[in-house]
Amino acid sequence: MVLHSSKYKCTECGKSFSSNQVLMRHKRVHSGEKPFECSVCNKRFTRAGSLATHSKIHSGEKRYKCDVCDKAFSQPGDLNTHMRVHTGDKPYKCLLCDQSFSQSGSLQTHQRQVHSNRRTYDCRYCGKLFKTTDKVKRHVLIHTRAESYSCKHCSESFRRPDQLKRHLLKSHNEGTWFTCETCQKKFISRSKLKSHSVRHEDMKPYVCIECSKRFFTASELRQHEVMHLEVRRFCCSLCDGMFKRKRDAVKHLKNCSRVCGLSE
Repeated sequence: MVLHSSKYKCTECGKSFSSNQVLMRHKRVHSGEKPFECSVCNKRFTRAGSLATHSKIHSGEKRYKCDVCDKAFSQPGDLNTHMRVHTGDKPYKCLLCDQSFSQSGSLQTHQRQVHSNRRTYDCRYCGKLFKTTDKVKRHVLIHTRAESYSCKHCSESFRRPDQLKRHLLKSHNEGTWFTCETCQKKFISRSKLKSHSVRHEDMKPYVCIECSKRFFTASELRQHEVMHLEVRRFCCSLCDGMFKRKRDAVKHLKNCSRVCGLSE
């Protein structure tokens, strides 16, 4: 029997594949592209098979039940994944920062958002690039000025659901705060609490691929990554100095004003 070598190679990770079709499907792991959309809930998937499996959720049949918490699932694989919540098993490990995940999809998302500078989704209004479609959607609201999330208790409305959630908690005491057991600081979501907790563990899971410097949060990493870019977007109106970060321009402007005798 003649074995055919894999001649279609991924330029991102070096993996090889037997056909160009399989390679193109694999590349969605790096780009984040999800061309298959559920007609019921609009959730998107990288593969048609994943969409077909997901669609069974909407049929209402959940034959696979958890013996620990009585949750039920439509697919046995979903039950197996859920059981890791009780066992604490996280078999998918990131080789760049040693973080572990219970699902392969969570690992792929982590690698794309934390360890990659690739931004494939652009804003149709200003052209700014983002790593995920969710971030593009949140950004577009800046241009459209849409405030589609309204408070049911008062006349306040918000552009993002997290802003509404924070408002309900603070103003109307509706919802549940997530409290840090170490310092008692409160957060509106479990994910924000988790991001905060790594500071107490002295963990810095976000790594700059340019200089290997580590950070506690994705936001801190993004602010740092600007230093590796050549683009200087912020300008001093007094001396035409150019800066990469807004805060540097503001700091400079104060000093520039004093030098020019323009300060109060």
